[in-house]
Amino acid sequence: MLAITDKEFAQLTSYIKLNYGIYLPPHKKTLVVGRLQNLLLRDKLSSFSEYYDQMVNDKTGKAANLLISLITTNHTFFMREPDHFIYFKEKVLPYLSRVVQDRDLRIWSAGCSSGEEPYTIAMFLTDYFGANKKLWDTKVLATDISPKVLETAQAGVYSKETLLSLPKYWQTNYFETIDGENSRVVSSIRQEIIFRKFNLINPVFPFKKKFHVIFCRNVMIYFDAQTKNALIDAFYASLANGGYLFIGHSESVNRDISKFKYVMPAVYRKEL
Repeated sequence: MLAITDKEFAQLTSYIKLNYGIYLPPHKKTLVVGRLQNLLLRDKLSSFSEYYDQMVNDKTGKAANLLISLITTNHTFFMREPDHFIYFKEKVLPYLSRVVQDRDLRIWSAGCSSGEEPYTIAMFLTDYFGANKKLWDTKVLATDISPKVLETAQAGVYSKETLLSLPKYWQTNYFETIDGENSRVVSSIRQEIIFRKFNLINPVFPFKKKFHVIFCRNVMIYFDAQTKNALIDAFYASLANGGYLFIGHSESVNRDISKFKYVMPAVYRKEL
């Protein structure tokens, strides 16, 4: 196994922090080596310094895309933190259906990983609006920094075992069998998601309209306090008045410095 020196680790993690906001402290050294080891061996590189030079000098961006795909942890599943979805269904959607006069509902799944979260949101929207859904624009924006997981998300293929946490009605009506082990999200739901690559530490968010709901769950755990607070401020600015922010249960918003109003664990709101 190739070893990484303290200098090489500092150089590589500084690049990751600067470009993606992900903070990797020294005790993550083993993780970094483990994630990148096979890549260095594949390319017959003798050191992490050689790898770093090759990666930063790749003008195509493919090497950097591969780096972030290997470094990021994309662990998610359907109905993760289900109390969020219950609140979304029982409180948020009834409120939005009353106040969004132009029927243009704008929901963002930020850090969507392999797609389970935005597809779950789309299924809730389909159920909630029912026959009236055609009167609404309910498309969900789903973004991630990793092209690899976005490709998986767009395919919408999941093992049947991972669907067991979903209602039987959803398993039957929102998925189609591919083979004995896998199912695919039906096209009517897949078409409700707009997948895009997006870096959450971009200094400017390029969205023309404000969102009514932002889901960004279990993403900020990889950021340091300064990066996290800046992102929370950006989310606040990107939400319409009365809009909701859902974060992970292992995350929090510093209410001493944030304008967000606490609603319930891991749910916050922009004041009306």
